[in-house]
Amino acid sequence: MRKLFDEQLKELNIEMIKMAGQVETAIAGAAEALIKNDITLAKQVMGGDEIVDDMEKKIEHLCLKLLLQQQPVATDLRRVSTALKMTTDLERIGDQAVDIAELTLKIGRTDNVHIPQMAKAVIRMVTDSINAYVNSDEKLANDVMAEDDRVDELFVKIRDELIEMAADSREKGKQVGEQAIDLLMVAKYLERIGDHAVNIAEWVIFSVTGVHKNAKII
Repeated sequence: MRKLFDEQLKELNIEMIKMAGQVETAIAGAAEALIKNDITLAKQVMGGDEIVDDMEKKIEHLCLKLLLQQQPVATDLRRVSTALKMTTDLERIGDQAVDIAELTLKIGRTDNVHIPQMAKAVIRMVTDSINAYVNSDEKLANDVMAEDDRVDELFVKIRDELIEMAADSREKGKQVGEQAIDLLMVAKYLERIGDHAVNIAEWVIFSVTGVHKNAKII
């Protein structure tokens, strides 16, 4: 029975890594499409949304099968429950990558230097949060949570720059103001992706310790 559970848990880990990889590709693609004004790439990101949704359903099925058939307890139960929670955050990250890609179709070319930095930071957070889950690495999960401060700082910088850009639109034209608003939405989506990575990290800590947000659950 234990051998079967370990095999199914291994399958679950593989599917989690695949979903995370797909989501990471979507974020990176959306960021690159925005920076390079690559409309074709933006549309590719938008078209990949169904793949992430299908992966979420497959992982949910695996988790429910493990919970119902194997009836895990203690650490094993926390691990499966964590995977089930994480898929929701990963799916929402995929949605926000699509949102960024959709805005790319409107924004046109931009030379904002902090948005690429912010995108790189949140991609790293997502990657590290998944690695923390796979390796039950509490330290790495805490590192992800600490990195969120850097992302928040970048968001504030971008916001301030775009407020100034919008103010200049009175002289440079309506289009500049509209682009500033759209870029601010991009920054907000990136901030949310960072928040979802933090959620994943918090669930990893729960998986390892049994404590989530200072409250013992299991």
